[in-house]
Amino acid sequence: MRRLLGTAVLALFTIFAMTDKASAADLENTLYMQLEDGRVVIEMRPDIAPKHVARIKELVRQKFYDGLTFHRVIDGFMAQTGDPDGNGTGGSGQNIPAEFTKFERFYRGTVGMARAQNPNSADSQFFIMYAPSEWLDGKYTIWGEVIDGMEYVDAIKKGDDSQNGLVQDPDKIITLRVAADVQ
Repeated sequence: MRRLLGTAVLALFTIFAMTDKASAADLENTLYMQLEDGRVVIEMRPDIAPKHVARIKELVRQKFYDGLTFHRVIDGFMAQTGDPDGNGTGGSGQNIPAEFTKFERFYRGTVGMARAQNPNSADSQFFIMYAPSEWLDGKYTIWGEVIDGMEYVDAIKKGDDSQNGLVQDPDKIITLRVAADVQ
C-alpha cells in the first residue's frame, strides 16, 4: 500500500512540475497589450515564426511599442501598429526574414507582420485581423493570435477608407509587455 501511495504522490508531483514548466513557457510567449479600453492578450507562435517572435520580444522588452499609434485601421480588415513614425514608413531598423507557412491562416484575431514589397522586409510593424483574409495566407508572416480582449481591438478608432485606413488622432498602445516580465 505504501509503495502504491508513494507512486501516486510521485506521479502527481511530476504532473504539477510539468504544469509549472508549461505555465512558465506560456508566459514567455504571451504578450499583454494595454489599450485605453482594456488589456489584449496575445499568444505568440514561436513554433511557426521563431525569428519574428524573438524580435518582437526583444522590442517589447526595450519598450519600443509603448505609446505607438494604430496608424492604419480598416474596418472589417485589420488594425496596424508598430511604426515609430506613425505613418506606415518607419520601423526599428532591423528586417526579419519571412517565415511564411502554408498551414496557418489569417482569421479574426490573427497577428501578422506588416512588410513592404520585399517578403523579407518585415521590421516592427504588425497588424491584428478583424476578419478572415485568405489573400494574405502564405504571403505574410503569422506570429501570434489574440486569445483575450478582442473586444478592445474592435474598439480601436477606425481610419478613413478613402485614405487606405489612415487614422486621424489614432488610438495608442499604452504598454506592451511579455507576460513573464509582469510582476
